[in-house]
Amino acid sequence: GNGLSEAKHYEDALTVEEAMFSMQQRLGDSESNTLVTLGNLAVTYQALGQLEKSLSMKRDVYSGWVDLFGEEHPETLREGINYANCLVQMLRFKEAKALLRKTMPAARRVLGENHDIPLEMR
Repeated sequence: GNGLSEAKHYEDALTVEEAMFSMQQRLGDSESNTLVTLGNLAVTYQALGQLEKSLSMKRDVYSGWVDLFGEEHPETLREGINYANCLVQMLRFKEAKALLRKTMPAARRVLGENHDIPLEMR
């Protein structure tokens, strides 16, 4: 899926990623692996212009990381950025701002001011 997305073959990537996600669920793969695949699906839907579907998945991915590792885990913080970026793309600035206000202090505290995640949040 990722190679297809990199080559901008989003429809093909979507097919592969959906099959992978379905297989992971059926076989009981780890929650973290399933969340990574769901995040890839969300990015592909976003690239295809299906923003509502992408946003819903990004919300699920962010919530999943919060449930697994807490709000201060680096992957949770990264997925918070991804979720906020999708909100911005959909012109939902108030929601994006609220999410970043919630996650930015944790990112600064946990990762430091010069880590790529707090820098991306600015």
